[in-house]
Amino acid sequence: MTLSEGDDQAHAPSARPQSLMFSFLGIYVLGRDTAVYSGSVIDVFARLGLSEEAVRSTLTRMVKRNLLARHRRGRKMYFGLTEHAVGVLEDGRRRVWETGAVNRDWDGTWTLVGFSLPDSRRSTRHDLRSQLVWAGFGPLQSGLWIAPGMKDVTGMLAPLDLGDHVTVLTARASTPTESADLVRKAFDIEEIAGRYRAFLDRWDTPHPVPSAADDLARQLFLHHDWLQLVRRDPHLPAEQLPGDWPAIRAEQVFRSLARAFEPTAGKLADEILDELSLRP
Repeated sequence: MTLSEGDDQAHAPSARPQSLMFSFLGIYVLGRDTAVYSGSVIDVFARLGLSEEAVRSTLTRMVKRNLLARHRRGRKMYFGLTEHAVGVLEDGRRRVWETGAVNRDWDGTWTLVGFSLPDSRRSTRHDLRSQLVWAGFGPLQSGLWIAPGMKDVTGMLAPLDLGDHVTVLTARASTPTESADLVRKAFDIEEIAGRYRAFLDRWDTPHPVPSAADDLARQLFLHHDWLQLVRRDPHLPAEQLPGDWPAIRAEQVFRSLARAFEPTAGKLADEILDELSLRP
């Protein structure tokens, strides 16, 4: 959905409503045992340039996907997190605040996933590749994908019912292969770096997002941008990357701005949001 045109509102145009909703839920609903009134959610998202129709449609889709549950009180409809949503949001929280953007603790191991699927399972092959990219894997060669460190791929592979078509190994590079070669072959370093540079272009300025309504809007745009960025990052070993790797500066900027926006954004959210306690 396109919310606006032009560089001045570069944060809203490419942001899908559901992606922004995840950022909102992760900050203001996760861990609180509450549900939020749809009308107050609409008020929050109006500050981001999203229409009431778009917000209601997003909430409905998330209910259908078992991410939100409805709670009616009188004439008001509140939305709370499902167990599935809590898992998704917790994963996002870990990637943002714990895993981070820079892998300084790599132990030299690689997880390898090899697969060979017949043409009759072409759609499964596509799904597998998509899941591997999401999990931080890169294609080393035909049918062989790698990711740094120990990766538990059991949960990812189980629904695909691959049986003997897939092999998972943990290994280390041995001469003549160097880890730097694996990084270069399996991952597009310049593309990854470019995404971090784009983030810095948007946020590493004296007055980021001048068109935003207030710090609540800036906070949600910031968290959305950063989460989308780290979710697509394969978390490559810092020692195998250039010394001026832009993720280092980008993470500093994100954390600094997140702290700066939090007090005012939190106060505004408290004033806007109508919450329903779900505690027993």
